[in-house]
Amino acid sequence: MTRKMLIDATHAEETRVVVVDGNKVEEFDFESLNKRQLAGNIYLAKVTRVEPSLQAAFVEYGGNRHGFLAFSEIHPDYYQIPKADREALLAEEAEYARQAEEEAAPEKPKSRGRSRSRSRSKAAAEGTPAAEEAVITAEAPPPAEPETIGADFEDVPPPSAASGEIDIEVVEEPAEALAAAAPGPEPEAEPEAEAESEYEAVGGDDLAEERAAPRKPRQRRYKIQEVIKVRQILLVQVVKEERGNKGAALTTYLSLAGRYCVLMPNTARGGGISRKITNATDRKKLKDISSSITVPEGAGLIIRTAGANRTKTEIKRDYEYLLRQWEVIRDLTLKSIAPCLIYEEGSLIKRAIRDLYSRDIEEVLVDGERGYREAKDYMRMLMPSHAKNVKHYSDPLPLFSRFQVESYLTGMFNPVVQLKSGGYIVIDVTEALVAIDVNSGRATREASIEDTALKTNMEAAEEAARQMRLRDLAGLIVIDFIDMDERRNNAAVEKKLKEKLKSDRARIQVGRI
Repeated sequence: MTRKMLIDATHAEETRVVVVDGNKVEEFDFESLNKRQLAGNIYLAKVTRVEPSLQAAFVEYGGNRHGFLAFSEIHPDYYQIPKADREALLAEEAEYARQAEEEAAPEKPKSRGRSRSRSRSKAAAEGTPAAEEAVITAEAPPPAEPETIGADFEDVPPPSAASGEIDIEVVEEPAEALAAAAPGPEPEAEPEAEAESEYEAVGGDDLAEERAAPRKPRQRRYKIQEVIKVRQILLVQVVKEERGNKGAALTTYLSLAGRYCVLMPNTARGGGISRKITNATDRKKLKDISSSITVPEGAGLIIRTAGANRTKTEIKRDYEYLLRQWEVIRDLTLKSIAPCLIYEEGSLIKRAIRDLYSRDIEEVLVDGERGYREAKDYMRMLMPSHAKNVKHYSDPLPLFSRFQVESYLTGMFNPVVQLKSGGYIVIDVTEALVAIDVNSGRATREASIEDTALKTNMEAAEEAARQMRLRDLAGLIVIDFIDMDERRNNAAVEKKLKEKLKSDRARIQVGRI
């Protein structure tokens, strides 16, 4: 099927972007004057409160609420300590980054999860109908803050919002929900060897991955109240949007994203390659390219997934563009008074072309003269050879109506999503978690209950992954599949879910069923 990017920029108040594969919406994002993205923006901020109990600071940066800045996200350059001590800290961080880069082995991903509990293994061995689970975790940049009692929670983001983790636990309904039938064979016990790695990381945008990279734990030689003072000026970047009455999460470790690489001007890490590039030949080629690029001392460069098949000239041009951008940010910072916006990540149109556009997208249709000019100019600057793919849509019939997109977008607000087989899923979003319930509905065409359950679950796995992208679901997500007796069917559903989640830009961890 042909993939297209559709941009509706006919109204100055709102811009909408979708990526369609044939007649199916795969990606959706929008931006309005009242709700503009803050993540990625860089601000000159002022510390308003240092909270020793949280080992964090609250800063005024120009948002609706004060931002939250964890101590681990404060660069040693801002510490009010002797120069020699600061240089020692910077040297430690540089060495830690170098070791972490050397130890990274994308060909052999490490398990990040916990092993299956003995009680569950025992239950399986005895044939007890235990709930089958799969957990998906998508990690966003900021770290979780420590829990406190008696603090002013008005400014403190909750751990779930800060850590941005998405856990998707999959449990299965009894097959009796489909029809009355004799009980099937007892489930076999899974070998302990298989239970060792219960979670597998899939998907993930490399930019978010780099912004989420763990910082070197601070040695207990300093506390935030000793090195950071009220009214101190910091250059910060938003890594987590404001939500409800919670302020944005911030960091002083900056990153500027281009099409092919990410420049980290104050993180000593050079010659890095995205973990999503696993081909050894590609990694060696990109390593040679990054080694030939001169990066300023104390800065870092990461080549993104989109740069895997690009030439040295293209990657270097992208890096030089980011370097010029950083020089502009530095100059503006010196002339500004906090709180002040220093750098804006870019409009939705620019971000969509930078992050969503790929070689398999045949054309970019833009409805609206202003949006068309912006998209054309940015594509010409970013990828000159692809500028011809950006086309102005001038048909009287609205763009989204022409491609039947409006009906899909309207359905995003409906908790019930129909499946082709006649089954359906119900999505229920709560404060604690997101529950996705799979039901067979009118799906009765298969020869047996097991076949009906398998087909419905396979469709549900694909649709659930798609709905998570479209609805931007986060947090703990529990998927209640229909129960199946055969282990190979469970494995097939698990494989389908992982396969469909790979295209998600969030970094996701999938548990075993």
